[in-house]
Amino acid sequence: MKIPLSLAVSIETEFFLAHFSFFIFHYSLFINTMTLFDSVDLKRHTNLELIAQKVVEGFIIGLHKSPFHGFSVEFAEHRLYQPGESIRNIDWKVYARSDKFFTKKYEEETNLRARIVIDISSSMYFPGKEVDKDVKMNKLQWSCLAAAALTHLLKKQRDAFGLTLFDEGLTFHSEVKSNSAHQQLIFSTLDKYVYNEQVNKKTAATESLHLIADAVHKRSLVIIFSDMLEHPDKMEPMFDALQHLKHNKHEVILFHVMDAAKELHFEFENRPYEFIDLESGEKLKLQSNELKKEYSAFMTKYEEELRMKAMQYKIDFVPADINQGFDQVLQSYLIKRSKMRV
Repeated sequence: MKIPLSLAVSIETEFFLAHFSFFIFHYSLFINTMTLFDSVDLKRHTNLELIAQKVVEGFIIGLHKSPFHGFSVEFAEHRLYQPGESIRNIDWKVYARSDKFFTKKYEEETNLRARIVIDISSSMYFPGKEVDKDVKMNKLQWSCLAAAALTHLLKKQRDAFGLTLFDEGLTFHSEVKSNSAHQQLIFSTLDKYVYNEQVNKKTAATESLHLIADAVHKRSLVIIFSDMLEHPDKMEPMFDALQHLKHNKHEVILFHVMDAAKELHFEFENRPYEFIDLESGEKLKLQSNELKKEYSAFMTKYEEELRMKAMQYKIDFVPADINQGFDQVLQSYLIKRSKMRV
């Protein structure tokens, strides 16, 4: 069947505009969040709540400036007005922009519970100043800032949230609430790990994830930040633990937190180094280029295996490079949230 030229041109134009809009959407988010990310100095900015607020504000500005309206933070706080309801709760500002009636959603109407889980074992303290004097933050600091921004956005969305921290066991496990006092508790807990450092803390991710699955009773969105640095032999048991969460009807997002340049691509200067295992303290001296090719190939294969396993168990796997901004975290939450509200 022949397609008229005018229709073909129209289809091609719409296809181009759709993809171009999608590109601009992600590019605008990237510019906004990266500008804020680059300005974060943990030595000067010690107010975690303020940093989280600025990150979220930058992210929302990126959403509102974008021509792509796949989802909206503002409208996630509202629901469509139903005839017969009181007009007291209608948001007239939203009506002025959209020509539709929306009422404000209140805390008791929330339909999502989020559990943020962070791996605080010693490997998450990489990289330190001894690796690179210009390093902005390590994996744990990045994860805590991402979690703080996510908490701020969750509260803005009227969603309930809780925090769990683990290394060799569960070191902190909060209730799930959405009020300001609870948010302050989360911020103060995260704050301890942004500005402190402890070495030789091993991880027991498999056991900890099973404990979390047993402890979280109501259906939740479980958001995990971890470098997933387990022995390859332990990968299967670890994903069995993640599957335990899925069996309990939870949705799971796994952020694989890495310093991609150093941990994935092994980009070190060509000189002798002493590498120290942050969890066991074991030391190894070698010339970086002696190992780079073999190491990079192994880590690339390992990450791909993680990705495939996650796909098999229907877990959202998100590579999270600490040298990038936090939009990858906030976007993943909003996309998953929109699916869970159906």
